[in-house]
Amino acid sequence: MMVYSLWRLFWFVVLFLVQMLVLNQIHLFNYATPLLYVYFVITFRRGYPKWAILLWSFALGLSCDMLVNTPGVAAASMTLIGAIQPYLLELFIPRDSIETLNVSARTLGWTKFTVLTSTLVVIYCMLFYALEMFTTIHWFNWLMNTVGSILITLLLIFPLETIRKS
Repeated sequence: MMVYSLWRLFWFVVLFLVQMLVLNQIHLFNYATPLLYVYFVITFRRGYPKWAILLWSFALGLSCDMLVNTPGVAAASMTLIGAIQPYLLELFIPRDSIETLNVSARTLGWTKFTVLTSTLVVIYCMLFYALEMFTTIHWFNWLMNTVGSILITLLLIFPLETIRKS
């Protein structure tokens, strides 16, 4: 458990730094911003304590909020997907699978991993931009930001998944 927690801390720091130093500077067509740190929550293994997933998710979201000056937007969005990730994961794995099953394309299969990842990224981006804009007047901007960010985030997650060891 301690080794896994250290590995999670490593991923926390790496994804946070990549997001803050590189990806937050990218605004493709002034709409799409990659939100790669969502990958951190997607990859929590089965059986990991739900309170710990919520704590890790909130900490990563709050860290991003403090540097980007989006008060509570990323923290709320990350906490939500941290709360639903274990339950959504149970839909994609057999009941008799091991309790410490790692979430990856190798263990779930590419189809199930793609659906799981896409669902969590869609929920995250929809909530993130809804909270950030907090208005329905500019619905087209919300839609463009959401769809663009979903696509570019998924385009970054899938290659990262192919090179990651499970």
